[in-house]
Amino acid sequence: MDYLYEGWIRPLIFRKGFPFRGDVEKAHDASFLALRALAAARPVAALLQRFNLHAGNVPEQKPTELFGLKFPNRVGLAAGYDKQARIWTAGGALGFGHVEVGTVTRLSQGGNEKPRIFRFPEQEAAVNSMGFPNDGAEEIARRLASGPKKGARVCPLGVNIGKSKLTLMENAAEDYLASFRLLAPHADYVTINVSCPNIPNLRELHERSRLVALLGAIQKENRALAEKSGEKPLPLLLKISPDLTFPQIDDVLSVVEETQFSGIIATNTTTSRPEALKDVPEKGGLSGAPLMRRALDVVRYVVRETNGKVPVIGCGGICSGADADRFFAEGAALIQIYTGMVYRGPFFGRELARAYAWSQTDWPGAVW
Repeated sequence: MDYLYEGWIRPLIFRKGFPFRGDVEKAHDASFLALRALAAARPVAALLQRFNLHAGNVPEQKPTELFGLKFPNRVGLAAGYDKQARIWTAGGALGFGHVEVGTVTRLSQGGNEKPRIFRFPEQEAAVNSMGFPNDGAEEIARRLASGPKKGARVCPLGVNIGKSKLTLMENAAEDYLASFRLLAPHADYVTINVSCPNIPNLRELHERSRLVALLGAIQKENRALAEKSGEKPLPLLLKISPDLTFPQIDDVLSVVEETQFSGIIATNTTTSRPEALKDVPEKGGLSGAPLMRRALDVVRYVVRETNGKVPVIGCGGICSGADADRFFAEGAALIQIYTGMVYRGPFFGRELARAYAWSQTDWPGAVW
């Protein structure tokens, strides 16, 4: 299926003159509609899930246990694709071991002005300045409530939350808390996004004093909700920027330890540009292959500085099995993809998971 996508479908989509060639967001929306149809066709999605979610005939394949959750494989769909929580139930059908929806904000917002997504096929890269377009936490909580419940899901569901664009920085903690209260009952884990470069001043929340206040407030609310419901507190993750210096990462890690967050997602998109893209005028966060090296450096650093005690989900520039292997070799517990799927096809997550599972066997033909 991925050979069909890369050999025939992708060249057609990227071809000059194709209806969506000049409007990447429309092309994204078209692919999204197809996945919405798959999510709605539950018997079809269930059949595909049985075929795609597990690595064929690998007898040693077992779920990965992390944060008290069971992940059927180690490859997830990163936040940013399913912003509105409309297709997450089809994640297993595509072969993903978990899906993260969002970023969701307390207030409904349309995001930044269009055009706001740009592709650079030669570099297998993309730049986006989306700005968290979503229907707001209340509406998305209702949407999640209509899907499979916690405990009945094959694939864990993560919910990524961020600050509403209109909310002043001094009110950021309450903004996040309002979203958390609405969405936590429907999530298997929650990710706090302080690292998107497309929301003005958002990355200021990496500063130690601000981060302590924010993460501490969310963890306190997390425990209060758990005590009220009689359940365990949710795993809480922090998604960080690849543009932090190592001393800044040290501050972040100290806050993660102090507030007892469960793990880190490394990384979000970057504002830096490789040499081949240094003159492009498009603004926003860069993702795809040029991000891989920096994201890998951050994963390596976090694992080393925490002695592997803080689980890390590697994210950024994974466009091949070799890329995924590098993240696992550096200590990533799980990985997430998004832009790689654009260039490799909708079943790229399945292929990565299967290749990794085969690599863990003694089968002489296994190739990773």
